[in-house]
Amino acid sequence: MTDIPKAEKYAHLQQMRARSQAGGGAERIAKQHKAGKLTARERLELLLDPGSFRELDAFVVQRSRDFGMDKP
Repeated sequence: MTDIPKAEKYAHLQQMRARSQAGGGAERIAKQHKAGKLTARERLELLLDPGSFRELDAFVVQRSRDFGMDKP
């Protein structure tokens, strides 16, 4: 077991959350907007009441390879 300080673990968690909330980065968001689409987070903001959304499993990664889902 490693002895990583709690502050360092928390900082890493915050970085992971920020990356998750970035929605794939500015390029992907711009590509969605250029196609006339909203991002998933933007659609949720319009659909739900302010402050009512609580994301679960933010770090889950799709690992299915069926139907070409392994291709970006």
